[in-house]
Amino acid sequence: MTQEFSNTRSYRGQTPEQRRAERRSRLIAGAISVYGERGYHSATVKAVCDTAGLTERYFYESFANSEILLIDCYNFVTDSVLKKILLAGETARGGKAARSRAMLYAYFSILQSEPRSARVFLLEIRGVSVAVDRTFDDSLRQIGKSVARLLAPEALDDELLQAGVIGGVIHIAMRWIACGYEPPIDRAVSTALRLGTVLANPRRVAPRSAD
Repeated sequence: MTQEFSNTRSYRGQTPEQRRAERRSRLIAGAISVYGERGYHSATVKAVCDTAGLTERYFYESFANSEILLIDCYNFVTDSVLKKILLAGETARGGKAARSRAMLYAYFSILQSEPRSARVFLLEIRGVSVAVDRTFDDSLRQIGKSVARLLAPEALDDELLQAGVIGGVIHIAMRWIACGYEPPIDRAVSTALRLGTVLANPRRVAPRSAD
């Protein structure tokens, strides 16, 4: 009875659940830093824990293995980036073109200002396992639908178009990063906007039906 009570009481104003959530957040932040610096395959549990300032026993309190941590890191980064992109589009003044440019500028700005998160978002997620690949694919579907819902509701059912546009923008971003963030961000955004216009105006590029 005494032991049960001691495991549920607060410590420094936090419940056990809050402390576990805090440790989990620290591990995710530590992993993003480590994966962003040396890559997922070169990272160790110890390196992640050292960066988070925690012992390895706390790692296994929150994650079954490093693959699960990578998925959680990816989801954390993706959710954060998507929220910022959608907010940029929702608050932009003007029509579809203005919203599209604002969203792309927000996206490329994040990649440039947060290179460690960008590496997790664009590079480290690929080719690790079937489960990780599925996470990446599910994420692209979510991003495609979220962007289409804001810019082109009429394209919500066209997942192939969404995949093509979102995937194309990601590849533009990867090449831009590989080239040392050149050309300047405004030119990179303009290039991506030419592709993004396809999603914003799907009817203009719809193929003609065969006779």
